[in-house]
Amino acid sequence: MNAAAKNRKTATIVAGLVAGMVAMSFAAVPAYRAFCQITGFDGTTQRADKGADRVLARTVTVRFDATVSEGLPWTFKPEQIDQTLHIGETGLAFYKAVNTTDRPVTGRATFNVQPAKAGIYFKKIECFCFTEQTLKPGESADMPVTYFVDPAIADDPKLDDVQTITLAYTFFPWDDGEAVGGS
Repeated sequence: MNAAAKNRKTATIVAGLVAGMVAMSFAAVPAYRAFCQITGFDGTTQRADKGADRVLARTVTVRFDATVSEGLPWTFKPEQIDQTLHIGETGLAFYKAVNTTDRPVTGRATFNVQPAKAGIYFKKIECFCFTEQTLKPGESADMPVTYFVDPAIADDPKLDDVQTITLAYTFFPWDDGEAVGGS
């Protein structure tokens, strides 16, 4: 094999590796999201179609937290500080968001729970966080979340110490690639 053939072979291998790495970088975010959704990793909550099939005597206090990322001109806060529910009981909490500008603004919420080990047992039936939210100029909105703590938490001895779970949301700008707050 001559030098030109070796160079072509090396270039083809390198180009294939680069293409594979680019493909893996695009697949990494959806793969990580799927992993977190399945395992509850890092406090990722789960989705449920309906409430729990049983309610336990054990209670848990759910605390609510809210933040807004830089670049989103909203105020956002929970309407209640906490709720104490029986495990398996369905809860309904509200957050309030206000667009403080004179133009429509769209945001999307990310979420997690603490302690992170409880994420796999925290189930949301309905949530404003499942889709982006658009608020008109000066508009405010009550944003509900319907949730429960899965009774299976009682079968996990690593979670016997969990008496309080914090549900935290952060709203980010979501404007189809345009910078929110630009002129």
